[in-house]
Amino acid sequence: MTELIRLLTRAQKLLRTAADDAMSRHGVRIGQNLVLEVLWETDGLTPGELAARLQVTTPTVVNTATRMEAAGLLVRHRDPADGRLVRLHLTPKARAAQEPIEAARRRLAEHAMATLTDDERRHLRSALEKIIKRMTESPPDLGDA
Repeated sequence: MTELIRLLTRAQKLLRTAADDAMSRHGVRIGQNLVLEVLWETDGLTPGELAARLQVTTPTVVNTATRMEAAGLLVRHRDPADGRLVRLHLTPKARAAQEPIEAARRRLAEHAMATLTDDERRHLRSALEKIIKRMTESPPDLGDA
């Protein structure tokens, strides 16, 4: 079983490096593309709303948003109905990056899975979804490990 963890870790590192390279060509860091994906679908979310959709903490989104704002990818605006809230809005630069980033991710996925059969792809997806669900719903008790 530890061999599976090693293989998953190695695959994740290789994919992350390739994805980071692909995203950085468009001024986007890995992780920021996930924020962009949600905002491309629903622009103007609060950090809390975005965090809930990404299943991360609000401070994580706030920190990422700060870096993205500095990179010219988004701007913060006070909510007109509730001045206590801040909403995150995409800039033209972020909107222009959508198609090239989506295309780069498609090419990366195609490359990574080129040697897998359709059946293997379905099994891999199913297995990863089950692992994610299990780890989300029931974090491991590692004891004194």
